[in-house]
Amino acid sequence: MPPISVARASADQEAGMNTTTIRLLTLAATGIVLAGCQTVSPQERRARDETTCASYGFRRGTDAFATCLQRIELDRRAEARAFRYESDILLRRPYWY
Repeated sequence: MPPISVARASADQEAGMNTTTIRLLTLAATGIVLAGCQTVSPQERRARDETTCASYGFRRGTDAFATCLQRIELDRRAEARAFRYESDILLRRPYWY
């Protein structure tokens, strides 16, 4: 009789491992798909920025419009720097924090 219970336990473990593997693969695939959705081409970014400046009331071709585009880009760069800075601080902490 003991061999049957050992076989049953082994089958249960394999089923659990298969379920875990399927879940992990599904999670990884979802992450890859979502990461692909976040990429924005420079042309798309420029079009969005132009739409934003136009919605603020600036006219295309004016110095004010160019200044608006420049400020949006500077803000984007500042946010990226702040994010990198925060990430660096978190990574430098001792593991017990």
